[in-house]
Amino acid sequence: MPWRSTCSMDEKEKFIAMWLAAGTQRCMSELCRSFDISRKTGYKWIARYHRGGLPALVDRSHAPHHQRLAVPVGIERQILGVRAKHPRWGPLKIEAWLTYRQPHTPWPAASTIGALLKRAGLTVPRRRRRQRACGTASLTPAGAANDVWAADFKGWFRTGDGRRCDPLTISDLQSRYLLRCQAVGTAQVELVRPIFEATFRDYGLPAVIRTDNGTPFAGPSGLSRLAVWWIRLGIRPERIAPGHPEQNGAHERMHRTLKAETATPPRATLRAQQSAFDHFRRLYNHERPHAALGQTPPVTVYTTSARPYPARLPAVEYPATFVIRRTHARGTIKWGGRRVFISEALAGEPVGVEEVADGQWQLWFGPVKLGWIDARRPGSMQRTPRVLPISSV
Repeated sequence: MPWRSTCSMDEKEKFIAMWLAAGTQRCMSELCRSFDISRKTGYKWIARYHRGGLPALVDRSHAPHHQRLAVPVGIERQILGVRAKHPRWGPLKIEAWLTYRQPHTPWPAASTIGALLKRAGLTVPRRRRRQRACGTASLTPAGAANDVWAADFKGWFRTGDGRRCDPLTISDLQSRYLLRCQAVGTAQVELVRPIFEATFRDYGLPAVIRTDNGTPFAGPSGLSRLAVWWIRLGIRPERIAPGHPEQNGAHERMHRTLKAETATPPRATLRAQQSAFDHFRRLYNHERPHAALGQTPPVTVYTTSARPYPARLPAVEYPATFVIRRTHARGTIKWGGRRVFISEALAGEPVGVEEVADGQWQLWFGPVKLGWIDARRPGSMQRTPRVLPISSV
């Protein structure tokens, strides 16, 4: 309303005074026109004056009396309490966590929770990460629990007392269940194998274990002693392409969360660091909602393997058409009157030789193809022939 030089309250009081003085003698339209207001506004002022006198003419707030989408104080406190307990959880995980535990409570939507966290100053803008093509077409799909496990070392660091910590992690790719997170001094097979043994006893055997190409998962000639042991247990080793950690993206993403929750900063001692790993594993498996699982924790999806860890290591079996050769201590077999090098990791193990063409043989260790020997290649039998390794074992 375009008031002149007086305040709105003065004009309202003046309007009421003139209306009372005029009574019914002055036209309402003319009175309102002289104050540059509509007849509707004029009648509203008169009605308010009748209800409460001149004090009722004071300007009122235009804010709604009741906010339809306001979060009740009790609900807000619970949301902020979950955020305080899990400061790296976003709105989706907080909503899922609360709904899972109190399904009959009308929790606000994730967008409302996000606005609440932002209003409380608990959010930090993130730079969007650039997506990379995974290129996992040749890798085994994880259709069910224990189809594919992933294993890796999450980069070593030193605890507060200066000791080296090299965490070994093992997870099930279908359910995202974190099977092991164990601090290891160094990546040596003597230290790693007992951890896998304990994992196999607790959860059974997977069909495939996917790793990178580092020690102790791979060796100079392809196989490692750890991989040979897996093959004898009926587990197929599978390795991602060198320099492509995104091919094991789900496991690497877990590593990022693990680092943020347990090693930023590192704990004071190695024992305290392992305690932090154990606490994280319980939280990750039993409480933390996972986006790939419809915001449910991995424990609701994972089931142990139907293949138990055997009391005795099974013997390697081959078809009757194969020729069996025992690998010597230096990783060679005797073939065609000469020594053929295969892998030192296979020392003492039986290797199957299958003739696939005239002068060409395929070499196997159990169900795993190792390479081949081709006597037809010029000069190949004049020098000590070597197995030509395939791209991945």
